[in-house]
Amino acid sequence: MNNKINPKNLANRRYVIAALVVVIGIIYVVQLFNLQLLSPQYRDYADSNAFLRRTLYPARGAIYDRKGELLVYNRPTYDVMMVVREMTRFDTLDFCNTLNIDIERFRELDAEMRDSRKNPGYSSYTPQLFMSQLDIEEYGLLQEKLYKFPGIYIQSRTERQYNHPNMGLILGYVAEVDQNKIASDPYYVRKDYVGKSGIELSHEIDLRGEKGVEILLRDAHGRVQGRYNDGKDDKAPVSGKDLTLGIDIELQAYGELLMQNKVGSIVMIEPETGEILAMISAPTYDPSLLTGKEFSSNYQSLVNNPYKPLINRSVAGTYPPGSTFKPASGLVYLQEGIITPETMYSCFGGYPPLGGRPRCHGHASPLSLQYALSTSCNSFFCYGLNHMLSNRTKYSSVGEAFNRWRDHMVNMGFGYQLGVDLPSEKRGFIPNSKFYSNIFKTERWNAHNVISIAIGQGEVLATPLQIANLGATIANRGYFYTPHVVREIKGASLDSEYTTRKYTGINPEHFELTVAGMADAVKFGTCRGINLEPLVEVCGKTGTAENPHGDDHSLFMGFAPKDNPKVAIAVVVENGRFGATNAVPIARLMLQKFFNGEVPESDKWLEQTIMNREILPYVYTRNIPSK
Repeated sequence: MNNKINPKNLANRRYVIAALVVVIGIIYVVQLFNLQLLSPQYRDYADSNAFLRRTLYPARGAIYDRKGELLVYNRPTYDVMMVVREMTRFDTLDFCNTLNIDIERFRELDAEMRDSRKNPGYSSYTPQLFMSQLDIEEYGLLQEKLYKFPGIYIQSRTERQYNHPNMGLILGYVAEVDQNKIASDPYYVRKDYVGKSGIELSHEIDLRGEKGVEILLRDAHGRVQGRYNDGKDDKAPVSGKDLTLGIDIELQAYGELLMQNKVGSIVMIEPETGEILAMISAPTYDPSLLTGKEFSSNYQSLVNNPYKPLINRSVAGTYPPGSTFKPASGLVYLQEGIITPETMYSCFGGYPPLGGRPRCHGHASPLSLQYALSTSCNSFFCYGLNHMLSNRTKYSSVGEAFNRWRDHMVNMGFGYQLGVDLPSEKRGFIPNSKFYSNIFKTERWNAHNVISIAIGQGEVLATPLQIANLGATIANRGYFYTPHVVREIKGASLDSEYTTRKYTGINPEHFELTVAGMADAVKFGTCRGINLEPLVEVCGKTGTAENPHGDDHSLFMGFAPKDNPKVAIAVVVENGRFGATNAVPIARLMLQKFFNGEVPESDKWLEQTIMNREILPYVYTRNIPSK
């Protein structure tokens, strides 16, 4: 047997052993590097021995009305922060009494803070939020005793405050950030506050600003010795941007008074810019209810209110527009050449081809478009739709004709979101030909199957904002700006979406005829109740929308003055019956407030009548808190 060791094999073994030693060494060094420098736990521990990082919260941007009136501002509030590793035994009962909580609440807050599911990124080495929203008195008491509670710190931030009890649905509210937001945006951590609705949500990025950080140096006992590196590594917070709204707070507050004890909406738009001057949704709420420690109970009360005051009906309520839709129908017929200004249709108390349905009220017959608008004739617009959908010279099929009608309506701002700078906007509904082909199980349907859409009934739905936007479009003779609440962002420009004209594709001369018909409606027709001459010449159109759940809805759409218009307006009063009964008087008072600054003595009786009038569905008339 040969016991000689091959020198070559021996050398190979030595190389393998040396390589293993090197690899193990590298692994050890990498692991040591990871533990000491990359591991959050060890890094936090090392940092916590020497540094205390305090988040500096920025002031949220203030909000002003169009005249510079301060609407929303900030006041200081304070958070209780804990560094668990620094907490030694202290008098828990004294701590609870100082914060005005019981021991059970202390345990709940402590458990929530330590729960990594509810508090992602929890570390016992870094400051964690224990309790938020201390007021100035609670802060003072805790500050005096802070030396008794090692590991406890106070962090300052701000809380929203309001100068007026109005505009709750427009301004929106701020509340604690949820887990989804934390996961989607690394800016936020547990217990941060974020805009949840209204402008606070839609302009969150503008309003929130940027957080800063303050790095404090500590000794071996954890005591703060001062600012690290003389503050050179600190980052100052950047305050949020201030917003100026197009809203006039006086006009807004007046509209809310008129709509108390009612359900519905008022929207007023400046046609020249698309700025929203007033947006009332009834019922509404005082924005100060959704601040501070009473937030949860107040929010639940609003949620439980059967009138749903947290829904902004101006953008999220959808209604049959009724006769306020007739000007849009007439414009389509003119543009498509279905009618001319001289076209005459008959009416004998209703639409003759269908035996007088839809019904109509008494007026001269036959009549042209201008007179049909002033008298709100149903028959005229039904004839127009029938002649358009049955025209095989111009359109190859009823589907092609109907889709052309639909496209015009979409270009006038119906059927899709307008793009207002507020959340929760609904699109309303404008059907297309496929919708009806699916319903009737055939493509061989005709205008008489869908005749009610000609007068804003049937399947057609619109938001009050869309109805007001139609008024602005007619006022501008064929174009509109996307309606928007925010007029100016300090230090930034408005999105071009709100400064670019949207053309309808309908010839301006057709709008002149429509304007004449709406002016006649105010002087001689269904809108006589809003005639404000010689103060201003108003153009308008009433609407009475059928409602299967109770009394009909009362509507008005218009603008003023006739030439060089300054304001367009839409009013919707749910269950308000005829347009002339409630929507017209409310619009009259709002326009007087807009042009005069006050209502004249001659109309004070009307003001009091409207303010005192309660129009509520019977099922909701019990136990409804008054505004």
